[in-house]
Amino acid sequence: MKHEIKVTILLLLMFITTQLIGLVVIDAYAPKTAEIAVNGTVTNITVANEIPYGMQPPEMKKAEISLANIAVSLIIAVLIFILLMKLKARSLIKIWFVMVIFLTISIALTALLMKLFPESNLRFDTLAVLISIPLTFYKIFKRNFIAHNFTELLIYPGMAAVFVPILSVWTTIVLLLIISVYDMWAVWKSKLMINMAKFQIQKLKVFTGFLVPYMQKKDAARLRNAQKIKTVKARTAKLKKMKIKISLALLGGGDVAFPLIFAGVVYRSVGLVPALIIIAGSTISLLLLFMFSRKGKFYPAMPFITAGCLLGWLVTLLL
Repeated sequence: MKHEIKVTILLLLMFITTQLIGLVVIDAYAPKTAEIAVNGTVTNITVANEIPYGMQPPEMKKAEISLANIAVSLIIAVLIFILLMKLKARSLIKIWFVMVIFLTISIALTALLMKLFPESNLRFDTLAVLISIPLTFYKIFKRNFIAHNFTELLIYPGMAAVFVPILSVWTTIVLLLIISVYDMWAVWKSKLMINMAKFQIQKLKVFTGFLVPYMQKKDAARLRNAQKIKTVKARTAKLKKMKIKISLALLGGGDVAFPLIFAGVVYRSVGLVPALIIIAGSTISLLLLFMFSRKGKFYPAMPFITAGCLLGWLVTLLL
């Protein structure tokens, strides 16, 4: 197993929690049928909460959404990041991160507040902005472990809420396959993903994804023994001489966002149970990856997660 059991469980719990929060957020903005009475006649109408901050997708048929356009947009985003990375434009990248993080957290919080207080007349979008400001600040500038991972739970649901309405099930499947091929190339062949992750952590002090720092068992035991030394001077001297290695357990943002988008598309197209089956499939595949991967090696998670998603989709077709 690549990471310690408790670390693996924590990553899986955060992954599942994000998927479930995502379904709630997606549902908050999904069109629903309501009955209204006009002059004694009951009429069915479709109502929906618009995604705030001008992020509501334009009205168009899903068939009009070109997979090529989506793929090109992702390629352009990656190329821009690589260019900024080569130019060492750290401030520009941080501004980019701040904008995306702030916006997606606000979208997710608006949906959650609408769900929590359905009868309230509060401006949830304004309240969400007020909450998002300190969350974004702590994530980017304070680099707190808890704040970082907590905000990740909201970022991908907010992101999925924007993309799910414009995608169909089959378009998303093809997108997952394309992303999986890219992930394998970027990790195993070009090492691009590895370099991007190292740049984020070492230079930007920010990482797009879940991050769990931990000590190996032997180092943790050494640290505990050193802390038992009664004399302050001797304990301090011992701690200064010790070389403690901190390991990082990472799960990239795309590995969380893309299966959530697929589950969200299935949820809106088919229903809740198929979406939950897909989430179960992606979670199991991620667990298997953690179980059989080796320490110190990098693996592209998307091919495994995509396989889990597709197996989950196959199960829903057979039910």
